[in-house]
Amino acid sequence: MDIKKITPGLSVAAQISADDMSAIKAAGFRSVICNRPDGEGADQPTFDELAKAAKKLGLEAAYLPIVSGKVSDEDAEAFGAALTALPGPTLAFCRTGTRSATLWSLSQAKTLDLSDILAATKAAGYDMAGVVRRIANGGKTPTDTGDASFEVVIVGAGAGGLAAAASLKARKPGLEIAIIDPADIHYYQPGWTMVGGGIFEASDTARTMGSLIPSGVHWIKSAVAAFEPDNNAIILDGCRVVKYKRLIVCPGIKLDWHKIDGLVDTLGQNGVTSNYRYDLAPYTWELVQGLKEGRAIFTQPPMPIKCAGAPQKAMYLSGDAWFWRGVLKDIDIQFNNAGGVLFGVKDYVPALMDYVKKYDATLNFFHNLVAVDGPAKKAWFDVAKPDTPVERVEMEFDMMHVCPPQTAPDFIRVSPLADAAGWVDVDQATLRHKTYDNIWSLGDVMNAPNAKTAAAARIQAPIVAENIVADMRGGSPVAQYNGYGSCPLTVERGKIVLAEFGYGGTLLPSFPKAFIDGTKPSRAAWFLKEKMLPPIYWKAMLKGREWMAKPEKVTVK
Repeated sequence: MDIKKITPGLSVAAQISADDMSAIKAAGFRSVICNRPDGEGADQPTFDELAKAAKKLGLEAAYLPIVSGKVSDEDAEAFGAALTALPGPTLAFCRTGTRSATLWSLSQAKTLDLSDILAATKAAGYDMAGVVRRIANGGKTPTDTGDASFEVVIVGAGAGGLAAAASLKARKPGLEIAIIDPADIHYYQPGWTMVGGGIFEASDTARTMGSLIPSGVHWIKSAVAAFEPDNNAIILDGCRVVKYKRLIVCPGIKLDWHKIDGLVDTLGQNGVTSNYRYDLAPYTWELVQGLKEGRAIFTQPPMPIKCAGAPQKAMYLSGDAWFWRGVLKDIDIQFNNAGGVLFGVKDYVPALMDYVKKYDATLNFFHNLVAVDGPAKKAWFDVAKPDTPVERVEMEFDMMHVCPPQTAPDFIRVSPLADAAGWVDVDQATLRHKTYDNIWSLGDVMNAPNAKTAAAARIQAPIVAENIVADMRGGSPVAQYNGYGSCPLTVERGKIVLAEFGYGGTLLPSFPKAFIDGTKPSRAAWFLKEKMLPPIYWKAMLKGREWMAKPEKVTVK
């Protein structure tokens, strides 16, 4: 008997026997629900036999038989009512457990988020793809079959989505494209480090979404609930359905603030800040200006995260401000990194270490932030050094800049598009999905082993556009991605270490060494970051003008 837990109150199982009741009782269950009709299989006991065995042990039993593949809306309501009426925890069973898991999913559709339902059933080994529209529709069978349909649908209107739409329109102006995104505002997120360093104003990093959607592209202002890739369909919140011939998935990454105990309650106050949020980056600069002495902690969670250099950029710019104000000697800078290295590409580490020494910062590797008490100005880190038991340490702070843990969005992690870790599963060269050949992905959400930066999306968007157009013509992929990503490391006000690299840490500089040597801090790289990259982002990347982003062609051997 293989019992699979869905929630603390419900588990499901395949067909059980009367002899299993003792083990079910011993496992702590107080009731059972049979969802398999009598006589469905030659080897199954009748419900009466099972009910008698249950009664002898003090277990309550309910009979709610469902014909395989025919779960009605009324059946789901009856299952929910039975769960409420029976003493829990409850074990529900059928031939394989699928009907029971389906009934629970539909019965909870009005009270739980779709992603939570799909995550719970997926963790138990059950795929609810066949009823996802009904779950999205509050557990009821949808009656509206009027689907919108487009040649290309793009999920996500971030840097990757808008750039991909613009690149496609530049190649095929008449293409029917729809972008799905519920946001009203689009942010230039690479600018938030500069906001936290007192260089940019937060308002300079925001534009209305409507002003950025490429001309002729339909904007569906809604959130995605689920994917049905076998039907070339996307389910929106409210159970509306959008169909596609080809799909681009680029909704970005989820910042999991709640994963750190106490963090959400203290963000934006008590000296706790983060440049990873538009409304908090100005608070970073406020704290830096106000701090005259004490301890400043800068944190970095386990990878993957977007822009792996951003946590230390905040440290460098803060240290530089304290240096020029003459208070650096009175400030204890601690950089607590859950990883084991300062930066993943070793060529850039020597230049960065010079600044670590300049600001007298202490590097604490394998330190992962797990809890914060803002009013008490205390933080706790799990220290997980190799071959050593995990140790929890407490640190006091006067200011703390937090980089939150990050993961794929919930609706991606529970979808058929995801790999085992929850990221969209693509070929790392063509960015085409490994299972569904009419789906592509780019940006932070896909699983290619590249740095998750806006610069990476700038290169990826034309590659995806080029390969989709080739697919429309009946050809094979013509462009390939080399893993390019860029991380302008703001080591001081006026100088940047311009890290540019691809798969495997290969250096991929965009400029001659005589102009910008990326392994050394330079004023030219700062000028690029401060003056050139913002207009390149707004006026080139998001407009389909692929300056220094022409796709690399597939090499035919």
